[in-house]
Amino acid sequence: MLLRHATCLSLLISIALASTTRAGTIGREQDIVDLKLGQRVLVDDGTCPAGQVKEVRGAKMTEKGVSRTSSCVPRHGPKMK
Repeated sequence: MLLRHATCLSLLISIALASTTRAGTIGREQDIVDLKLGQRVLVDDGTCPAGQVKEVRGAKMTEKGVSRTSSCVPRHGPKMK
C-alpha cells in the first residue's frame, strides 16, 4: 500500500516537472511578462528566416530584473499559430 502511494506521488511530481520545463511558443515577445533567469521561450513573430523561430532567454540578473537575449534557432515540428 505504501509503495503504491509513493509510486503515484513520484509519477505526479514527474508530470508536474515535465510540464514546467517545456518551452512554450507565443506570438509576440511583448506577451512574455515574467521571464525567469535561465528560462527559454519560443516566439513565432516572423522576425527569423524560414525554418527558424526566435528564442528569448532570461540571461542575467540586473538591478531592474532579468535581462533578455534572443537568437534565431531551428524550428522543430509544425508552425504554431
